[in-house]
Amino acid sequence: MERQLGFVSLLCPERWVWGRQKFLVPLREQLRVWKVTKALFSWKRGVVLLSMVGDGGLLLSFISQGGPLAVWSLYRLPSVDDDVSSELQRVAALEDADHPKKGALSRIARLVMAVRGWAKKGRKEEERPDSFLERFRGPDVKALASESATAGGDGLAGQGRKKKKWKVLVMDPAGKWYYRWLLVIAVPVLYNWCMLVARACFNDLQRRYLLCWLLLDYLADGIYIMDIVIRMNTGFLEQGLLVKDFKKLRAKYFATLQFKLDILSILPTDLAYFAVGIHRPELRFNRLLHFPRMFEFFDRTETRTSYPNIFRICNLVMYILVIIHWNACIYYAISKAIGFGEDTWVYPNISDPEYGYLTREYVYCLYWSTLTLTTIGETPPPVRDEEYLFVIFDFLIGVLIFATIVGNVGSMISNMNATRAEFQAKIDAVKHYMHFRKVSKEMEAKVIRWFDYLWTNKKTVDEWEVLKNLPDKLRAEIAINVHLETLKKVRIFQDCEAGLLVELVLKLRPQVFSPGDYICRKGDIGKEMYIIKEGKLAVVADDGITQYAILTAGCCFGEISILNIKGSKMGNRRTANIRSIGYSDLFCLSKDDLMEAVTEYPDAKRVLEERGREILTKEGLLDEAAAAESMEAMDVGQKLDRLETSLETLNARFSRLLAEYDATQMKLKQRLTSLETKLKEDKQEELFPEGFISPLGEEEKTKP
Repeated sequence: MERQLGFVSLLCPERWVWGRQKFLVPLREQLRVWKVTKALFSWKRGVVLLSMVGDGGLLLSFISQGGPLAVWSLYRLPSVDDDVSSELQRVAALEDADHPKKGALSRIARLVMAVRGWAKKGRKEEERPDSFLERFRGPDVKALASESATAGGDGLAGQGRKKKKWKVLVMDPAGKWYYRWLLVIAVPVLYNWCMLVARACFNDLQRRYLLCWLLLDYLADGIYIMDIVIRMNTGFLEQGLLVKDFKKLRAKYFATLQFKLDILSILPTDLAYFAVGIHRPELRFNRLLHFPRMFEFFDRTETRTSYPNIFRICNLVMYILVIIHWNACIYYAISKAIGFGEDTWVYPNISDPEYGYLTREYVYCLYWSTLTLTTIGETPPPVRDEEYLFVIFDFLIGVLIFATIVGNVGSMISNMNATRAEFQAKIDAVKHYMHFRKVSKEMEAKVIRWFDYLWTNKKTVDEWEVLKNLPDKLRAEIAINVHLETLKKVRIFQDCEAGLLVELVLKLRPQVFSPGDYICRKGDIGKEMYIIKEGKLAVVADDGITQYAILTAGCCFGEISILNIKGSKMGNRRTANIRSIGYSDLFCLSKDDLMEAVTEYPDAKRVLEERGREILTKEGLLDEAAAAESMEAMDVGQKLDRLETSLETLNARFSRLLAEYDATQMKLKQRLTSLETKLKEDKQEELFPEGFISPLGEEEKTKP
């Protein structure tokens, strides 16, 4: 039996079927492979029939000559993104007796291996986006950017495939690959900042590991050069869009200070090795000029990490260690220049075996540097003038730089505890108030337990205060993503307009209720609706003990009362007592907020009311007669509104016609005046022709 099933495990080794035992076959790829439904293979000992069954099923049948029939049925299980039932399809097999031998099995094994390899070439199923969330998201930003970039039409398309291929090389400075590259380039920068100075000061360190240093140096140079190439092909934002034009990218990069530092950092100064010798790593100090890339990596990491305070502390510790390291190297170099063991301040004579090996040299200098820069002292006093100057410089560094760093560390630690301190201040204020008002001990204990629950479950953050600096659309999208599963279960939101839902999400307010608290009582006027985020609520009798139903996460109540639907038998009053069983986290939406939101969305308001009437009708809580009367009253009101609108339109048209009439009258008057003037001039010319001298003189002639 096991020998016969060996080839089956080649296709999917997880779980299989034989005989009456049921094994499941979760194929990783969909078996959408055959355009033909059957394939027949035969040999001297029998026939193998390969055929498709159902949707994605595979039937393997073996018929031996003069022997029994064996059938294997394989089915693809639905993926997690499918909208079908999650029940696993069963696999069955029939078994009667032994039959094929090794030759047949090897052929079947090769066949199955070929089918398996071919099936794996299929593409993975794309994750289906949530239909509820699709209403609030537009097309992908990258797709929009690509459309804008190609909006030039055939001109860009005619530049050939080569340009399209090179466009892929443009790196987005906000993308993950650019950040990963910053991590890569930060490593050689930090290596040069730490090891170049140490190698220049400690001769044993340079000579003992020369081949290793040469390999690391030129590997770092290669990464530097690659970084310049990548930096030239890094896009930037112009009017909110990523620029991918190579000429613009290079022109912008060449105009920056970063480009000048990058060029200086890769100048081949180590060619001077041929003149002064290979053990002069100080010739490579220009590699230190590439430091802005390391700082850029630190800045981006601080923005991306979920623990910025911890990262800042680690970053400051690294700066402290680098400064101590550099100071230790400089102390050793000064001791070497003065002479080891020349006085009590410099490093002891290296001829002494106790101080003559590399580890002791570095550790001693590091110890001296730490004591000096932290202003602890307890080091030998300087003897020479240059030693005094160096110690004074070290003390200034210790006082200025390290005091600043320690102050920043203290500020970070204070910021880390700021949330707890603010929360504790609120508790103290409430305690003081309850003590001043002589609140009972039981109530005081209940309030303290409520605060403890908030702190333990991290519900002390004021979401509105945290997100207030974000634009409304982005804040609404965050709220929808966070509360998506809850909002999808609210019936009145199922067909809600996207813009209205954005407004409503921004108006949701979280509330936490303690065990035994009444959310609402029977007969209360409904002014809010509630959505259960976490916890359990009980619909109880008037005695507060008898439970009729349990409401769990995702349920909502009170949504009909805030719509003020005419004809509702409930009116605006609560019809049940709802009490919190344990601590419950709810979202509250007030009636005023809903009415304010739907004011700008009259169509959405009508849809919500229709949806509410449908719910009331299904539950038998809608008075049809009252609803009809309200609809008639609404129709009368709508007619009046239409009449008012028509009257306003007529008034506007009449005013426009009157203005046109006045303008026409003015033009006619002007034309008449012009004609009268012209007629008078013609009469004068007829009475006094040209060349006629009036006896009254020129003055009389000119009179009309």
